[in-house]
Amino acid sequence: MTRTSTPTTPATPTAATPPTAATAPWQPAAPTAARTDTGPQAGPGSGPGPAPGPDAAPPSSLDPAASAGTEAAVPEAGAVPASASGPGVWEELVTAALLGTDRRTPPGVERGPGAAAALLDAAAAETVRRRAGLRPARAARRPDPAPEDPRPPLPEAATRRLTMLLTDRPGTAGGGRRGSAPDLRELLPQWLATVNARGFAAPPQVLPALLDAARGRTDLRPAALKFAGPRALWLARLNPDWRFALRATPGGGSAPPGADAAGRARRLWDEGLFAERVALLASLRARDPAGARELLASTWATERAEDRLMFLDSLRTGLEAADEPFLEQALADRSRNVRATAAELLSALPHSALAARMAARAATCVSLDRTLAPPAITVEAPHECDTGMERDGVVAKPPAGRGERSWWFGQLVEATPLATWPARLGGRTAEEIVALPVSDGWQSELHAAWCRAAVRQRDGIWARALLGAPTAPEAGGPGAVSLAERAKLLGTLGPGERAEWVAGFIATHGLSEAFQLLGMCGVPWATPLGRAVVDALNIARDAGSYPWSFSGVMGLAERCLDPAEAGRLDGLLAIPDESEDASPGAGWYWAEAFQRLVTTLRLRAAMTEELRAGP
Repeated sequence: MTRTSTPTTPATPTAATPPTAATAPWQPAAPTAARTDTGPQAGPGSGPGPAPGPDAAPPSSLDPAASAGTEAAVPEAGAVPASASGPGVWEELVTAALLGTDRRTPPGVERGPGAAAALLDAAAAETVRRRAGLRPARAARRPDPAPEDPRPPLPEAATRRLTMLLTDRPGTAGGGRRGSAPDLRELLPQWLATVNARGFAAPPQVLPALLDAARGRTDLRPAALKFAGPRALWLARLNPDWRFALRATPGGGSAPPGADAAGRARRLWDEGLFAERVALLASLRARDPAGARELLASTWATERAEDRLMFLDSLRTGLEAADEPFLEQALADRSRNVRATAAELLSALPHSALAARMAARAATCVSLDRTLAPPAITVEAPHECDTGMERDGVVAKPPAGRGERSWWFGQLVEATPLATWPARLGGRTAEEIVALPVSDGWQSELHAAWCRAAVRQRDGIWARALLGAPTAPEAGGPGAVSLAERAKLLGTLGPGERAEWVAGFIATHGLSEAFQLLGMCGVPWATPLGRAVVDALNIARDAGSYPWSFSGVMGLAERCLDPAEAGRLDGLLAIPDESEDASPGAGWYWAEAFQRLVTTLRLRAAMTEELRAGP
């Protein structure tokens, strides 16, 4: 197609007009004399240079400076007229591209079949214009070199494995099934825990992908940043996307520790961001509880209420009797939430003054009626919540659907030291007290409060009594009012005892309520617990149901079963004969699920072996 334009000057012998982006956007322009404006027509960004010679090309219609003082040129198809040039032309082009040229065209572009091509040509020309208008900037100072990581390098095989874990994109098979391939991303937390235990340094080339993974998954951050080492902080200071590493690492926003570590910690506390101050306080609390408390007390009166609450929560680490005076002062805080947190921390100190006050109040509410056969516990809940109770952290207004007296009573009992009750209830042990009947329907309320007290005070004796035997009806003792309470009580026991109790629970009650309890057990699972889980899965398969009902437990088994158990599972890979009442295809789906389990266990074994191959 031949394009013509209305000449803007009298017809004189001149050099041919060079091709524009609209006529041949993929070809370089024909060689012409350089054009540089030096007079009043020089536009922004133009520099000094010689005047145009007699063979210079006429000014292009894309140049707004050249169009001044000339007749308006007829826009060619695809060309951007001078009137369309300027700060807003790019926004016009973007708007037209979003809406479509049938609905909107930028200025100077006619509607019609060629409008789309003209829009693209105009965008290309405007892109060149925008790039040509950039001014040179002052060169920035080079960053300091990355710090050295003194740890031994990661073995080559383990490096390749880490790359696979970081780049895996899990998919699903047809029908929402997971298929038989392991989910590598779910193995990354365990891999990081193992590599940190071995003390290897992260390869520099994987640090960007590792930080990206930690940015998207907060559960990975502590282990990922520990593995990444000092270079993670160096990168985080250069890339805003990784600034979370500065907040998540104690003192990460400040210079590395040195001779003036105390002074720099003080400056960070006085001048740092809130997240940096929280991280600093948590780090200091772990190694110097008294110093962290003094640092917090120095600015306590000037902190915001929501900040005081977060700072106070850091005192849970290393809580000691020396914290009591500071916490007692916090009981008079203006914020109700701060008062409640201070009271909770004081109640976890069994010899604190607040614990003694709560014990005196609770003792007036609970007594033993020896006239009954057998003796029973009687409860007389408080009739009012006085100012002293509120100062000690008792919340006066109950939640919706909860009675006031039972609400106040539960708060008093959970804040009372558990050592109070044997002396109050006839010298009985925790198991004997829990076995006592409770009159007037107060049993569930009293036992639930004892559960919360056992968790808060980390009392394993009371936790065992409230849990009861795992083979008991309804899976627990009288105090285990819910699955969540049982899981919290398990957290007060040692790893071996915890696994033994859950194994007994599964052997008696199956897997229907076991998921939350299994999450409280250490990894890898103890052999009795692992075998109880596998046996329960096999029983569920024989029942003819689909494996999707147990997908959560199956996922835990993939991550938590001892890899040495993989050989015992080979017999479960065959597709069993289906009974008449079985769900169609259930046997095939179970075989696929067990195949994935076995493959994952062997992959975990290989990952561990790769990390043993270091120097």
